[in-house]
Amino acid sequence: MNKSVTCAQAVLAQAGMDIAIANPKLKEMLAQTSALHKHLCPRQVLGVRMGLYAAEILSLELPQRDKHLLAFVETDGCFADGVSAATGCSMGHRTMRLVDYGKVAVTFVDTHDGRAVRLSPMLDVRPRAVAAVPAAANRWKAQLEAYQRLRNDELFEVKAVQLNMDVEAIVGKAGVRVNCAICGEEILNQRAVVKDEQTICRGCAGKSYWSLMK
Repeated sequence: MNKSVTCAQAVLAQAGMDIAIANPKLKEMLAQTSALHKHLCPRQVLGVRMGLYAAEILSLELPQRDKHLLAFVETDGCFADGVSAATGCSMGHRTMRLVDYGKVAVTFVDTHDGRAVRLSPMLDVRPRAVAAVPAAANRWKAQLEAYQRLRNDELFEVKAVQLNMDVEAIVGKAGVRVNCAICGEEILNQRAVVKDEQTICRGCAGKSYWSLMK
């Protein structure tokens, strides 16, 4: 057995969890994300569950090995890693984007046909978890277990949505590179802009997230 998976199972056991989950794919994905963090938390479980559920809704096989699925996570941290473990979407593969709204929610987009669904927890998901596992030692452990066992329709709100942006522009084209006419730095993935008939980076166009110390 893979050492990281064995470690993950030990982490789960320390958390007081029974890893003999009915869904073997869920068990595998939870082992992956807990191995990454050396622990398992409720938000990781939600991320994994959302990824698996989205695949069912969009009829996609997971984890993906191409760029068929694009994920817009609305917060970072453990939740995003759970989504990544389930779907194969990642920043490194350019199939995950952070839209930092501070929400445990994610929109999945089928890049082939443009279908998109946004998943978020039910507003009363925490009291539902406590009610589902009344013998849990505390609310955190109740959430950790209940989020693995409750049905999708008990956990998540699902909305069919459309993006207010061009998916092709987000994904861009591999291998397209230009240099900024002002700073000279290389720009990848068609992220350059044209201003005053010059091809420049977004920072030089006045859209920088940083500024030089004075």
